[in-house]
Amino acid sequence: MGVYMLLLVGTTVAVTDAVETCAAWPACGDGMLLPTTAAGALVIGHRIAAVVVGLLVLAAGVAAWRADTRRRVRLSLGISLVCYPVQAALGAVVATTGAAGLLPVAHLLVGMVIFGGLVAALTWTLEAETGDPSDGPVTDPDALSPPAEPVDPAERPSLPDTPLARVRVIAGAYARLTKPRLMWLLCLVASAGMALAAGTALAPRTVVLTLLGGVLSIGASGTFNHVLERDVDRRMNRTSDRPLATDVVSVRNALIFGGLLTLASLVAFAAVNWLVAVLGLVAIVFYSVIYTLILKPNTVQNTVIGGAAGALPALIGWAAVTGEVGLGGVVLAAVIFLWTPAHFYNLALAYKDDYARGGFPMMPVVRGETETRKHILWWLGATFVGAGVLATWSALGWLYVATTVVLGAAFLWAVVRLHVDRTESAAFRAFHASNAYLGALLLAVVVDTLAV
Repeated sequence: MGVYMLLLVGTTVAVTDAVETCAAWPACGDGMLLPTTAAGALVIGHRIAAVVVGLLVLAAGVAAWRADTRRRVRLSLGISLVCYPVQAALGAVVATTGAAGLLPVAHLLVGMVIFGGLVAALTWTLEAETGDPSDGPVTDPDALSPPAEPVDPAERPSLPDTPLARVRVIAGAYARLTKPRLMWLLCLVASAGMALAAGTALAPRTVVLTLLGGVLSIGASGTFNHVLERDVDRRMNRTSDRPLATDVVSVRNALIFGGLLTLASLVAFAAVNWLVAVLGLVAIVFYSVIYTLILKPNTVQNTVIGGAAGALPALIGWAAVTGEVGLGGVVLAAVIFLWTPAHFYNLALAYKDDYARGGFPMMPVVRGETETRKHILWWLGATFVGAGVLATWSALGWLYVATTVVLGAAFLWAVVRLHVDRTESAAFRAFHASNAYLGALLLAVVVDTLAV
């Protein structure tokens, strides 16, 4: 995380031109003077931190070599160690010459290589120390979906006799069809996309219509998902009480409800612009049909590819402001896409047996828990890199950097504890940490870009 902090701080210093306040090496002025401005002090602080972090990287490399760790762990740490002085030299050249173009890009890329080497070393070390050698992949497809009886009809809830209580139960069932727990985060993704595109101020009409369309489209997608998975839901403990699984809502009524939500969402999106309406329709079809019917029951990569559904609101938010799909929206969407496996694999670990009962080839079911925990770290590292690339956006500042580093450290800690503890509670802790990380990151994007 020290290397990651240096990456983001260095990027922000370069973007804000703070480096020009101390264009000498190793200190300011003639190279030996202390800074006289806050920006100069920040630059010097960054260089001092680079020395401290460099010593930590060196200590990690020495410790790994002396402990006779696996060859690939030593190799990845060795790459980070070799690249570290190269990174420092590139930083000195950029600071003293004010070089633009390829040199700053190379400086950032070498930093990412260092970070990637450390993530790889951590991942392989935890795999060796906490992995279960007997936890291998499932080779028998029939073992994926053990026989499971649906919930006994006698156990299904009956509707209350009094009209008011009946209305409340049915209304709650329809609300549950919309999967309201997904709405806040996906709407925050769209808000961050709008804020990045606008840069300073957003038109209230655009915000209201886009978020209204987003809420309705999420509700439509969730409803169709409930309809298509109603039989599987009856076999799984965590979903056996859903409205269609318990016949509180009929399939016919749910389809009508989902259709109305789809139509209403497209009307709201079209009032913004037609590209937003097209992207909104794509999002509904992708989640309801491609993910639910094709990906989820048929491939272990369902979570990875399905991450596109969560990434689409970033493009919708950007298109709502600009009328096109721009680079900023694509980078934000990439962050969401990379984050999704690091987020959802934790839930898949916690509900491994339930997903097996439902016949879904989730990563822990097919590849085992050890492999899943390793993939969580890989995708978490990729998420950090994506968030680092987003930090190059000039509208983002120190709030974004601090949020990404601090909440990222908390997320990483939870994932490391997941490797060590290997319990259901640890999986839920990492799952909640992932939600907190992304929510705070998106909020920081909105505040940083719209702050006057």
